[in-house]
Amino acid sequence: MACLFKTRSEAQKACKLGKVVVNGQAAKPHRDMKIGDEMEIHRPMGRRQFITVLGVAGTHVARAEARRLYDDRTPQPTAEEIAIRRLERIYRAAATPPTRPDRDQRRTLRRLKRGE
Repeated sequence: MACLFKTRSEAQKACKLGKVVVNGQAAKPHRDMKIGDEMEIHRPMGRRQFITVLGVAGTHVARAEARRLYDDRTPQPTAEEIAIRRLERIYRAAATPPTRPDRDQRRTLRRLKRGE
């Protein structure tokens, strides 16, 4: 699953949660891929990625070369889907709790608590 996930642990987690399907069956993290295998990866927000394996590398290869080992058959998102994702991203950013205060904000809070 070269370059389909950011890290190996992220790929393992997706497999364990049943988000990766190979040839119609749920994939396990240790599964060996073969040329011609069809993969379906369930991504966040209901998106699906469809992959066909074109080659298998025996050793670590560069990212650009690894992308030649599979064919991404995922359809392009429609304009409506792009707009919905943009709205969801904005909503999520507004709904997340603020991070801890930086140095200037902490000093201001201390002054307010002391009554200065």
